[in-house]
Amino acid sequence: MAQQTKQSTHPSFFVLILVFFFWGFVAASNSIFIPFCKAHFHLGQLESQLIDFSFYGAYFIGSLLLYLFSALRGVDILNKIGYQKGIIYGLLISVVGAIALIAAVNIGNKMADTTAAFYLILGAFFIVALGFSLQQTAANPFAILLGDPAKGTHRLNLAGGINSFGTTIGPLVVSILLFGSAKDASVSADTDISKINTLYILLIVLFLVAAAIFWFSKMPKGTSDEPFEQSPRASKSLSAITGMFVLIMVGLVLNAIKTSIGVAETTDLGLPFFLIGIVGILAILFYSLNSARKDGNGWGAMRYPQLIMGMIAIFVYVGVEVTIASNMGALLKHPGFLTLEGLSESQIDPYVSLFWGSMMVGRWTGAITVFNVSKTGRQVLSVIVPFIAYGVVLTANHLKGTDVSVLYPYAGVLVVQIIGFFAGQDKPAKTLMIFALLGIMAMVIGLFTTGEVAIFSFVAGGLFCSVMWSCIFALAIAGLGKYTSQGSSFLVLMILGGSLVPPVQGGLADIPSIGIHYSYIIPVVCFAYLAFFAFRVKNILKSQGIDYESAISGGH
Repeated sequence: MAQQTKQSTHPSFFVLILVFFFWGFVAASNSIFIPFCKAHFHLGQLESQLIDFSFYGAYFIGSLLLYLFSALRGVDILNKIGYQKGIIYGLLISVVGAIALIAAVNIGNKMADTTAAFYLILGAFFIVALGFSLQQTAANPFAILLGDPAKGTHRLNLAGGINSFGTTIGPLVVSILLFGSAKDASVSADTDISKINTLYILLIVLFLVAAAIFWFSKMPKGTSDEPFEQSPRASKSLSAITGMFVLIMVGLVLNAIKTSIGVAETTDLGLPFFLIGIVGILAILFYSLNSARKDGNGWGAMRYPQLIMGMIAIFVYVGVEVTIASNMGALLKHPGFLTLEGLSESQIDPYVSLFWGSMMVGRWTGAITVFNVSKTGRQVLSVIVPFIAYGVVLTANHLKGTDVSVLYPYAGVLVVQIIGFFAGQDKPAKTLMIFALLGIMAMVIGLFTTGEVAIFSFVAGGLFCSVMWSCIFALAIAGLGKYTSQGSSFLVLMILGGSLVPPVQGGLADIPSIGIHYSYIIPVVCFAYLAFFAFRVKNILKSQGIDYESAISGGH
């Protein structure tokens, strides 16, 4: 990256945070769109999770293609075009995806085969997220560049807070478009899916406006002119991971063929392929970890154990964040969990919005350090800001017509998070460990209870996930030196977890002896690895003489 000097935040940063908003808005909207599609297209829980599979899988494919094309050409493509153009091209790709989604919805409405119509929509979602992948790869390092490097991590926290604002209002907007008021208990299968066109027409306009603003704004190039370093062994490892991803896709194709010829639902092929794929990906990364320790030549950034373990952590973190929210709709509909009869699709969004709003609560709190306030002021704000963010969530739901009194008890959970922030002392490893343990505790409570205690325990997963991206990112790239840029791109690759973990939980939920409630054992396993990573990486960095408890890196 080009040499940076101390300066105030570049005005372009406040344009840049627009794309962070888009990522959050669309990603969180999936949590409402998934249960809608499940009823509309008559899908199983695993099949409904293919929306997340296509969306987050595009992040992996996009980042992988960028890396492989750079390796083939011997030049870092993003470095060559610059972060600014990278974001512009990413926005334009998302425009193409949004247009494709509108076309897919309109064509699908005229098709007798609802399964084929659903797969058309998945393809469009993939293209939208492909654009997000390029935006993500360019925007994170660009945010650090646009101002004093010493405060770059704080700018990422602020950008993450804007991202979470998008995740908070996204489910509400989509629910209004599909169902109307929260008091409307209409069944989603009877709702016209073409109503979603309004949202994507608006997004097309916003994407084009943002691209135009970036095009006409004067921004620093920011990228480095250093030659691209070949990493053949890392490339082989990533290719093997891609092979596992392809294997999962083969399973999906076989499952689709099975469904089309009318084979019994009990012979679902999806879950075994997902399990084999995930185990394969983790085995490849652990093999790479051991091989790189013995001989680091040809591994590039993957010669550092903190990066490979961090790649697994990002995979798990994004997976747990997405799977809690994406399966929450089915959980809330389940009779006897929150209410005797279960909620309708149009009644789900306040709880989903609260989950993503919990992410906002944590990230707004983590962004306090971007402002020049005293230590005492930061401590006071650390107590006040969470409740302000919580108030924003309640206000958004109230304006939509929701009875927000049902969400009031959640205020007590905020106290737990505040205590966690103070205990973490702004130290990445310590904060990650505390919040991972709190995540385990919340999921276990949710598993063994029902009603308000259970749902608020699962929703609390958003609170405890909120600052994990920044902690993992800081710890994973610490000490990478000239490999920092490559290491960052490898971490973005592992957003793949968001496409694989939710379908696994959905597959478990489809097994009658497990069901949707007990499928939440998956988040427990994910949080357990994150706690292990926090403990292990601390010792790895200490052995390298690295100050692992430096300032938190950023926000996702």
